[in-house]
Amino acid sequence: MNILGTLVLGFISLFYSPDNPPDNPILTQIKHDGELKVAIKKGITTYYKRPDGKKAGFEYEFAKHFAAELGVKLHIVQTNSHTNSLNKVIDNTVHFAAGLVVTKDRQSKVRFTPHYQSITQQLIYRNNVRKPPTNLKSFNYGHKLNIISEPHKIKALQTLQQEHPQLNWQEYSNINSNELAKKVWNKEIKYAIFDSNIFMRMRLFYPDLKIGFTFPNQQYLAWAFPYSDDNSLYLAAIQFINKLQKNGILTELVEKYYGYTDNVKNFSYLHIRNFLKHVKERLPLYQKYFESMAQKYNLDWRLLAAIGYQESKWNPKAVSGTGVKGIMMLTKMTAKEVGVKDRTDPFESIQGGTKYFVNLKQRIAKKITKPKDHVWFTLASYNIGIGHVQDARKITLELGDNPNLWRDVKKHLTKLTQPEWYKKTKYGYARGHESIEFVENIRMFYDILVMNIV
Repeated sequence: MNILGTLVLGFISLFYSPDNPPDNPILTQIKHDGELKVAIKKGITTYYKRPDGKKAGFEYEFAKHFAAELGVKLHIVQTNSHTNSLNKVIDNTVHFAAGLVVTKDRQSKVRFTPHYQSITQQLIYRNNVRKPPTNLKSFNYGHKLNIISEPHKIKALQTLQQEHPQLNWQEYSNINSNELAKKVWNKEIKYAIFDSNIFMRMRLFYPDLKIGFTFPNQQYLAWAFPYSDDNSLYLAAIQFINKLQKNGILTELVEKYYGYTDNVKNFSYLHIRNFLKHVKERLPLYQKYFESMAQKYNLDWRLLAAIGYQESKWNPKAVSGTGVKGIMMLTKMTAKEVGVKDRTDPFESIQGGTKYFVNLKQRIAKKITKPKDHVWFTLASYNIGIGHVQDARKITLELGDNPNLWRDVKKHLTKLTQPEWYKKTKYGYARGHESIEFVENIRMFYDILVMNIV
C-alpha cells in the first residue's frame, strides 16, 4: 500500500495560493452553508459505524479533516457502490466523492485530484482447499473467479481476457465485500477478487483466507469532483491533500488503518482464529467487568478487553514463567501497588490492570499530544516498563526521528536488545521487539472488536 509523494501535488498546488485566492463561489457557498457533502461507499476501508455508534473509516476520516480545514461540518452521503458515488458527483448531488479508482472512462466524466493511495487486485482463496493458479498464464476454464460488479473492475478483467481468453468470472451486484468473503470462507465459491486494501482488513475476520496472487497493474484512489468553471473547491482539495502529505497526517491515517496489517506475508493469523473463538466463548464472562472499569476511567472497554486477551487469552488462572498472574497478568509488585489482593480473581485483576494502565497513561510525556500515539506508548510501557520506553524515545530523537510518534519510536525499540545502544541507556536491556508485537496485537484485537462485522 503506497501513498503519493508531494512532488506532483506540490506542482499542481502552485496554481492555488491562499494569499491570492481565485473567485470562489462554491467555496464561499459551502462556508456559508456550513456543510461539505461527500459521497462515500459504505465499507470496511471507507465508511462504517462502530457498535458504539461512532463513525469510522479511512475515507471518512480523510474527508473529515478536509471539512475541518474549511471550518464546516461533514455531511456523508452513504452509497452502496462506487458507481453510485460517481453518479452523485456527475449530477451535482454532492460536492465530491471519496475513494474512487481513477480510470480513463471516469476521467471523461469527472475530474480527479492527484491520487493519494495505490492498491492492487488480489485473488483470494480459503486455506486447505485446492490452491488457485499462481498467475494468469496458469488459469484454465475451470478456474472461475468471483467479483463484486463494478464497471472499472469488469473492464480490467475484459482487458486481461484479450490476452488470456480462458479467464472467466461470475459477477455479484447485490452483496458486499464481507458477504463475498463469507462465501469463500464457507466454501460456497473457490476464488474471489478483492482490492488489496479491503483484504488487509477483511482477513482479520476470516483468517483462513489467503492471497493466491496479485494481478498486474496498480490502481489509484483519488477524490472525484464535477467538471465546472469554478475551480475553487477542487484546487482547495489539491492543496489540502498536499498539506496532509507534508505534515504527516495522511501517513498517520494509513498507519492507523493498515499499520499492523501492511505486511500480510509475515503476519500470523493463527491467533486471530483463536481470538474469534474466545470472543464468543470467554469474553461474555468478563465483558461487564471491562465495561465497568472503562466507564469509571472514561476508556473504551474494547481496549481494556484487548489488553486482557493479549495478556492471558481471558483466562483468570493464567500464570507465566515469571510469576505474573490473572487476566491482566499482574506482577506481585504491581498488584500491591494498585490494591489487588487476589490476582486470579477476574474482577480484581481487571480493576487492577485498568488502574495500572491509567497510572501509566498519566505519566506518559505531555509532548505526546496525539491520542492514539498516547495509547500506544502507554501499552508499550505496560509491557516493558515506562523507563525502557523513555530510553527508546531518546534513541529515536538521537537518530533524527520524532520521539512523540509511535510509528517512529517502534522503529528503534529493537535497539534496546543491542549492546551498542542499551549500554548507553538509563534502564538498559529490554526486549523491544516483544513490546512492538504486544502493541500491534492489541491494536488488531481492538479493531476486530470495534468493527464487529462477522
